Amino acid sequence: MDRRHSTPAPRVRRSRAELKQETRDALTAAALAAFSRDGYHGASLEGIANEAGFSKGAVYSNFGGKAELFLAVMDYNLEALRGEGWDPFATPATSDAGAPESRATRDEDAAEMVRGFGLATLEFITTAARDETLTHLLRERVQVLLDAYGRVAAAGRPAGEDLPVDDVAQLMTALDQGVSVLALSGVASIDGALLRAGLRRLADPASAANEPSLARDDHAAPLPDVERVRRLIRDTLDS
Repeated sequence: MDRRHSTPAPRVRRSRAELKQETRDALTAAALAAFSRDGYHGASLEGIANEAGFSKGAVYSNFGGKAELFLAVMDYNLEALRGEGWDPFATPATSDAGAPESRATRDEDAAEMVRGFGLATLEFITTAARDETLTHLLRERVQVLLDAYGRVAAAGRPAGEDLPVDDVAQLMTALDQGVSVLALSGVASIDGALLRAGLRRLADPASAANEPSLARDDHAAPLPDVERVRRLIRDTLDS
């Protein structure tokens, strides 16, 4: 190849908005890790900024404070539920590149992160419950989950069902969140397969009753949040 005629690829200049979004994304990812590890009250904005490679001022340039940053992490976790294609009954893919030891480590890391952020969320809820503004903002996030289950309940609504769709959605949301609390407390062992079976019985009891019983050996799938974070860890390490 004649180097005299080769030209370097032109550099693409990112806009101010793109750079700002990249900063917000980096801070949100760092906050997810920090809140999961240190809790809501234990995590510091300075530590989160350092972990993301920025100064503390970058946090205040993008977020109003710790509460707003925590809500941004919640929004990140809820993003998958906003699309019409969200399916709480879908079985997670089992194929994952890498050695079995690597997959096991990622599963453990994901489960630990989900548990940590769940505990941080309980801390945030107790704080938000004493603040009218935060209570309103938290309610908006819960509504995202209610709306998502409302779409699922409406799509699978059987003929002759008397229970309103909104009530079914609330029951499905209560089961989803109740399972999370049980998992955090350690008083019960519930996995993704059992959760999906319970959700099906709420959405379409007659159809779910005709499905084969869930054998204990089938209880191997992680809860949905664990699967999502597992994919996040995998994609981050493989990128």
